[in-house]
Amino acid sequence: MRKVIVSEFVTLDGVMEDPGGAEKFERGGLFASDALLLGRVTYQGFAAAWPSMTDEAGFADRMNSLPKFVVSTTLEKVEWNNSRLIKGNVAEEVSKLKQQPGQDILIAGSGELVYTLMQHDLIDEYRLLVYPVVLGSGKRLFQDGSKTTLRLVPRDAQRDISKQTEKKSPKEKRRESK
Repeated sequence: MRKVIVSEFVTLDGVMEDPGGAEKFERGGLFASDALLLGRVTYQGFAAAWPSMTDEAGFADRMNSLPKFVVSTTLEKVEWNNSRLIKGNVAEEVSKLKQQPGQDILIAGSGELVYTLMQHDLIDEYRLLVYPVVLGSGKRLFQDGSKTTLRLVPRDAQRDISKQTEKKSPKEKRRESK
């Protein structure tokens, strides 16, 4: 089964509105995935920028060629290459995507979509790129009242601003409670 992976920039106080000003994916996540799952706002920003980009490393080609599943109740159509609109039951549609063969499904940005998937326990892994700043306010990854158990998994030791967190499986939770 495919995993849904959330890749987000966050500050020390949990604000996820691109604290570093970079607005780009973690390279490894993009090349290890074979689909993007995007909310409307992120999709519109990406669709306006990526089709005209080029680079020698193949990053732009990868972004433009991947299948993109766009969750929106307001968009009528999506025009960026390989994009498909999801307007119905988001949890049901994402569950179906996870059952299909393939690599991971990557979400970047897309705060409202992430919140919806959290409520339905459809996120398998969080890749958080933590910036050592405190903004004090802004859109937070984990809203007030959100509860989830995460396990910190060290990533590349040379990348000191980034740590990967991964959600515990129900099996791991049961093992720890014994």
